[in-house]
Amino acid sequence: MKITFKLYATLTDYLPPQARSDNRLELDVEPGATIADVVAPFNLPMKLVHLVLVNGVYVPPEARASHRLQEGDVLAIWPPIAGG
Repeated sequence: MKITFKLYATLTDYLPPQARSDNRLELDVEPGATIADVVAPFNLPMKLVHLVLVNGVYVPPEARASHRLQEGDVLAIWPPIAGG
């Protein structure tokens, strides 16, 4: 099934070079894939996987290993952001 995977801020460095300009990648994933399944091949440090949204809805850390994605979902991830 197809989903859109989006990484923001410093996490875009984990995308393939051709996907970094618009921070998105169209992926084919197995039916029933979880957020954790999608993130794993990109070797994102889990401490940098801070804000996770599926179709604009927040997914808390305890649900990321079990939340199953659906055809057409948009998975977006942001790192922790410090400001001041």
